[in-house]
Amino acid sequence: MKNTAPSPDLVNDLLIRGIEEIGLQYIPLQIASFITYLEELKKWNKAYNLTGLRTDRDIVIKNFLDSLLFCQVIPNEIRSVADIGSGAGFPGIPIKIMKPELQVVLIEPTQKKALFLKHICHRLALQNTQVVDKRIEDVSGITVDALVTRALFTAGDFMKKAGHILNNHGILVLSKGPKLQEELKGIQQAAVSVHDRILPFVKTTRHLVVVKT
Repeated sequence: MKNTAPSPDLVNDLLIRGIEEIGLQYIPLQIASFITYLEELKKWNKAYNLTGLRTDRDIVIKNFLDSLLFCQVIPNEIRSVADIGSGAGFPGIPIKIMKPELQVVLIEPTQKKALFLKHICHRLALQNTQVVDKRIEDVSGITVDALVTRALFTAGDFMKKAGHILNNHGILVLSKGPKLQEELKGIQQAAVSVHDRILPFVKTTRHLVVVKT
C-alpha cells in the first residue's frame, strides 16, 4: 500500500504556515518540538489510543494549531496555567511550547494519558511543567492564574469543578463551538468576553471564551 503520510518537510511547512496565520512568533526549536510531539503521539497512539485523529495533517491542525488559538487570548500578565482534562496535552503542551515562560499544570485523571504527558514533558525538556493524575475535584495545594480546557465543560460547570485552584482575579479560557450562548448560561455576562478565531486551513470558527473572576 502506498504511504500517504506527509513528508517531514510538508509537516514542517504546515506548522510554520499555521503558526504564522495565527499570528505567533516562533523559533526553529519550537517547530522541532512540535514535530517530536507528533512523532511521539503517533507512536503511543498505537497502544493507548490517545487521539482519534490519525493523519499528520489532522493532528497538526485540529490538535496543535487549535490549541495555539488559546495563545491569542491569554493575557501577557498571566504567569501560570492549568489545563483541565488535558488528555494527550491539549491545549496545555502547545501553549507551553510557544510560551515557555509560563508555569503549566496538566491535570489528567486517566493513567495512560497521564503517563504519556509525563513522557512527552521529559522528551521535550519542558521546564516548570507538572502532571497531576487526579480528577480536578480532588486536586489541592495548587493555584494558578488561568484555567484552560478543550474538554466538554460549560463555563458554569468549569468554574464549579476547577475554580478552587484559581487565584483571585484569575481567568477561565474555554474553546467553544456553535452552541456558545447556551453554554454561557449562569455566567455573569459582564465577566465574559468572546474572541472569534479562525482555525487555519480548515477555516472553522472557534469561540474563545474568557471569563474573569
